[in-house]
Amino acid sequence: MTDYEISKKAKLLPIKAIAKKLGIKENKIIPYGNYMAKIDSLDKRKKGKLILVTSTNPTPYGEGKTTLAVGLVDALNKNKYKAIAVLREPSLGPVFGTKGGATGGGRTQVAPMNEINLHFTGDFHAITSANNLISAIIDNHIYQGNKLKIKEVFFERCMDINDRSLRTIETSIRKDKFTITAASEIMAIFTLAKDFNDLRCKLDNILIGKNDKGKYIYLKDLHGTGAVLALLKDAFKPNLVQTLENNPAIIHGGPFANIAHGCNSVVATKTALSLAPYVITEAGFGSDMGAVKFFDIKCDLNNLYPDLVIVNATIRSLKYHGKGNLKKGLENLKFHILNMQKFNDNLLVILNKFTDDTKEEISLFEDYCKNLNVKTLISNMYKNGSKNTKEIADTVVEYANRKNTKHYTIYDINDKITVKIDKFCKDIYGAKEVVYKDNLKKELEALDKDYGNYKICISKTPASITDNKDILAYPKDFTMTVTGYKINNGAGFITILMGGVVRMPGLSKNANYLNIDVQNDEILGIF
Repeated sequence: MTDYEISKKAKLLPIKAIAKKLGIKENKIIPYGNYMAKIDSLDKRKKGKLILVTSTNPTPYGEGKTTLAVGLVDALNKNKYKAIAVLREPSLGPVFGTKGGATGGGRTQVAPMNEINLHFTGDFHAITSANNLISAIIDNHIYQGNKLKIKEVFFERCMDINDRSLRTIETSIRKDKFTITAASEIMAIFTLAKDFNDLRCKLDNILIGKNDKGKYIYLKDLHGTGAVLALLKDAFKPNLVQTLENNPAIIHGGPFANIAHGCNSVVATKTALSLAPYVITEAGFGSDMGAVKFFDIKCDLNNLYPDLVIVNATIRSLKYHGKGNLKKGLENLKFHILNMQKFNDNLLVILNKFTDDTKEEISLFEDYCKNLNVKTLISNMYKNGSKNTKEIADTVVEYANRKNTKHYTIYDINDKITVKIDKFCKDIYGAKEVVYKDNLKKELEALDKDYGNYKICISKTPASITDNKDILAYPKDFTMTVTGYKINNGAGFITILMGGVVRMPGLSKNANYLNIDVQNDEILGIF
């Protein structure tokens, strides 16, 4: 059966019943139909164990982070450990693009599948509208006389669809650009804000541009924050759904990990931690992207650290990295293990097993990890759900309850921006050298005066440890190239673009929209 057919056959519980399992009172949820709801404000002082799922570098085959995260929640609940998933919302860009949907797969999915993958509770639409309202406010201010003497605009429009033709546009007012909603600053602010007041403060500090005297202009100068907040008020509440086995999942926020910081919202994570002893979350793409940013940006800014890191892998993806040679491809797994061991004492590697994996391949995988002194588990949850998962559940709980002493810091927050970039690329990726396109190094050095104490968010291809998608496995002695940057003043970090990465993707020749249709009132083809 396809993922959709499996999802369709599942017997979902009313969302009020899922809320009741978590001890959420009925007056604290806002239903969106029978199977989705917003969670109103809760006491977030309680704290469960946080478990991060990451993976090796992605390949066309997929590694299954969401599948594993959902499976672990089912496995823990099946074996009497109360657990909840907290995940990112899918973006319409990948849904209609190359990747397709993002609700898990097989028997480990969150549901309702199509609703979550498409409009869900409208959060992405609210974020897109809020972003573009700011652009409209800027242009209206200029049109109505430009009292602030805006000369240069940094803020960009956004849309949640891959459309390369919008990378540069020209309106009747000025030249502009679009980024995809998942990589917008509003999305970053939305997912990093600690509460509604913090959301207001971060929006206030969005950098709009400069005036004719070189002075920075912020959203608060345009008096637009209140209107933007009105669009985000309901969206800011986390979303409650369920797995196919009727276990709870919170899905909220969806920044990309290659361009943005790749983590669900802070309010969703803290809400989940207040509701269950064990919380399973994931960070986008490989550990070199989402997981590292999870630690460096989300954790450091919120004093929020995972108790356990799980690196997810598949035999076929490792073979892809080795160009058919599993032993060579395992070097990619080694890179991710070594990096994650810098950040956390407690590490597990879980293999998502497929039917064509041989005993010899699995044995080679297990022996390789054993030589690295890393515990491995084999997951059949994609095929079987939570059946026969006691060993996985017990081991995950055992490791999550071990003490973690590591809070690794990649760079000092007071380092110069170029020093942060240098440390990040050399320490995390193993680059030999960092070079800068055109005059970018001098531009970044000039920002130290105003933005020297900001985090950096490296944006590059997720397909490789390097900034070149064609270099696989575990390369050494390579050079990385800075090709651009974006100041996200409200979010508190500077996005550093590397290699050929772009902030507005395009659709591929064989994009997933070609598979999507509506027949007999059913949406088909989202996978």
